[in-house]
Amino acid sequence: MAKLTPMMQQYVSIKKEYEDAILFFRLGDFYEMFNDDAKIAARELELTLTARNKGKGDKIPMAGVPCHSAESYISKLIEKGYRVAICEQVEDPSEASGLVKREVVRVITPGTVVNNNILEDKNNNYLSAIVSNQEGYGFALVDVSTGEFAVTQLDGKEAVNKVIDELSRISPAEVLLDQQVKKSAKIMDFIKLQINPIITDIKESFSHDRAYELLTDHFETINLEGFGCEDLPLAIMAAGAVLDFLIETQKRSLRHINQLSTYSTIDYMVLDANTRRNLELVKTMRDKRKKGSLLWVIDKTVTAMGGRRLRRWVEQPLLDVEEITLRLDSVEEISENILLKEELRELLNQVYDIERLMGKVIYGSANARDLIALKNSLAILPEVKELLSQFDSEKIKALRERLDKLEDINDLIERSIKEEPPTTITEGDIIKEGYDEELDQYLDAMTNGKNWIIQLQQQERKRTGISSLKVGHNKVHGYYIEVTKANLDSVPEDYVRKQTLSNSERYITPELKEKEAVILGAEENSIDLEYKLFVEIRDQVAKQTDRIQRSANVLAQLDALVSLAEVALNNNYTKPIVNQNEAINIKSGRHPVVEEMMDDEVFVPNDTYLDQKDERFSIITGPNMSGKSTYMRQVALITLLAQIGSFVPAKQAEIGIVDRIFTRVGASDDLTTGQSTFMVEMNEVANILNNATSQSLIILDEVGRGTSTYDGLSIAWAVIEYISDSEKIGAKSLFATHYHELTELEDRLEGIKNYNVAVQEEGEDVVFLRKIIPGGADQSYGIEVAKRAGIPDLVIDRSKEILAQLEEQEEHTIEITTQKLKRDKVIEKSEETSPQEKEDDEVKENPSQLLLFSNGDSEVLTKLSKLDIMSLTPLDAMNVLHKLHQEAKEEMN
Repeated sequence: MAKLTPMMQQYVSIKKEYEDAILFFRLGDFYEMFNDDAKIAARELELTLTARNKGKGDKIPMAGVPCHSAESYISKLIEKGYRVAICEQVEDPSEASGLVKREVVRVITPGTVVNNNILEDKNNNYLSAIVSNQEGYGFALVDVSTGEFAVTQLDGKEAVNKVIDELSRISPAEVLLDQQVKKSAKIMDFIKLQINPIITDIKESFSHDRAYELLTDHFETINLEGFGCEDLPLAIMAAGAVLDFLIETQKRSLRHINQLSTYSTIDYMVLDANTRRNLELVKTMRDKRKKGSLLWVIDKTVTAMGGRRLRRWVEQPLLDVEEITLRLDSVEEISENILLKEELRELLNQVYDIERLMGKVIYGSANARDLIALKNSLAILPEVKELLSQFDSEKIKALRERLDKLEDINDLIERSIKEEPPTTITEGDIIKEGYDEELDQYLDAMTNGKNWIIQLQQQERKRTGISSLKVGHNKVHGYYIEVTKANLDSVPEDYVRKQTLSNSERYITPELKEKEAVILGAEENSIDLEYKLFVEIRDQVAKQTDRIQRSANVLAQLDALVSLAEVALNNNYTKPIVNQNEAINIKSGRHPVVEEMMDDEVFVPNDTYLDQKDERFSIITGPNMSGKSTYMRQVALITLLAQIGSFVPAKQAEIGIVDRIFTRVGASDDLTTGQSTFMVEMNEVANILNNATSQSLIILDEVGRGTSTYDGLSIAWAVIEYISDSEKIGAKSLFATHYHELTELEDRLEGIKNYNVAVQEEGEDVVFLRKIIPGGADQSYGIEVAKRAGIPDLVIDRSKEILAQLEEQEEHTIEITTQKLKRDKVIEKSEETSPQEKEDDEVKENPSQLLLFSNGDSEVLTKLSKLDIMSLTPLDAMNVLHKLHQEAKEEMN
């Protein structure tokens, strides 16, 4: 340190405290970065890497960005996953004795962004914290830009999966973890491979008592009972860890985080990560875009707040029939009053993102334009409240009651801030005349002085006779009278030379000097006063955060409800009946996304009936590309839409509350974990079998196809037996398969019904009608699908030849097997006939049959003869047959 310059010593000492962040070190009008920070910034921001003398003649890497444009550079670094520590000069350089004092005033991380240039309007930006012990997990989340702060405690045998489900739901930009959580390979794999946030360690010394103290101090309460987490120690730890991190990094008021919501996952439909992905709720599986997802179809919100609220509804479907019905009634009333709906949409369309504007106000980063945007948003509140008085549904009436018109705040900004202020708040021209008497005096002095200056030019031209004389001003030399050198002979004696130029001279007069002092003094004082007044106005607005956030919450809900009504009208959706009757009864249901993506074709609707009695399990057979998967997904999506309080794409729908939806649709190798397609499939099936209840809805597509035919069929058969058994699960289920053997289960097991996709054959051509009808399919039409996919005709023709041969061989095998069974039923052909002679006779009678066993003492034959066939279940029989088949092959070899 002794070898460094004083400034570099200051830099190094500050940098030691923020080694995990890029330090933006304020030097005049620039933020400078040094050493490795400079190299990273130069690479990531495409800056010029220079060098600076650090003392003793040594140089160090340096890169810098102008302060006025630093926000855009910081945004780029945050988007790339870096943390940025902002180090400012915290004293006036003109008043400093020696080195200017500097401090880090904020650390910006991916989870603490409030800059709108980085944030997506309709997506939250979450920071989460997870802590754990042997009993379970505490999970907290906060969106610093909006003030949302929530916490839950997760326990039980599925606690790890619940944590993963919550991570999947909120997809945080940054996660705080304690050391115990980091020991969970399952959680860490999901965090790193699926959502890839910034990971920060929670201090090992952080305790429950410290967390409790932080929370009660922040909310100014004596306990946490009012927040519902007093008896949830892990939840308190997680929430405290979040608050501790924010206090340490943000170094400013967090007044907009004024409420802690304790929630329970049992209050909402459970949607695990696989189901969210498979149903493409908020983004598509392939390209991770919103277009093509369910949210893309139903999001017609006109505000960013409404968009975020609707997304939250989609991600957390309700289980409370009463609350669902309240939403449905609101959507119905809005959709039935089209003129009122349009008026409401027009008003909401004028609303800016109040939640994030208030985040900026609290952070002290809001400028005058932000306050004007807030004022314009608040201006529509009285009209909205009046409009809501014309609705009768309970939820809308309750929202109207909670809507504060905030006229006092609107009036404050209206009286004080100019309509079109500059983006900066340090150069004046912000405050309206008439708001502050002292400022008006300065402005008057400036106006009168500038008018005097304008008149001075005319007066001096007349007095001197110099027509080219002009009065000018610049920031360095102030006001001056400029005379060209050709007219220097006419310059009066009271002119005092101020500056010499190549073609002219500049002068000042005692009178001009006096006016200059008045004008410049007034200008400087007015700028300082305007800044002070603006900060006071912003602080007054900040004090009303609670009221403003409550009204913002009302507007967000209204926007989401109006969006659902808009979609219901435009897409011909109907109001579902939601109850606890345990049945799903859909008439002419449609897939909300697929029908929206179709251009020329007409979507073929289908009925669905599932209960927990005679029709709880539907086995669906039919060709590939015939619509099985679309049909099953539409049932899941219609159910989900109904439980968020939305109308649904159907002619009629009655939905019994579903506690969770499971999907096992499609699979591919998971290269990140080294798992095969089949292993991925089995993991998903295991999750379903271990967690489904009788109240769940299960969607299974082609279970068992990732392994051999016999193994796959056996597994699929056993899975159906287990799920359909009311003593084990008994859930409402849709099961698509190509194993036509499974259709036999309709006659064997209670509650199972066969359905298939209707096909119309026209000569050699096949038309898929996409209609689900009772009964099982008898063909897969795989070659027809291959033909449609563009497989060459030669391959298609050869496929048909091979198929014919295989079918013939299968028929022959069945015939041989039948004859073998008949032979086994013969008690004894003749006591004199040897076993070998009997076998030879059989071969003569059936020359095409191959001998499976070369002699009568075969071990396989012995096992086969001892089997009690009548006591075997179908699944046991298939497993035994498969095993014997393998052993017979080994004997033959």
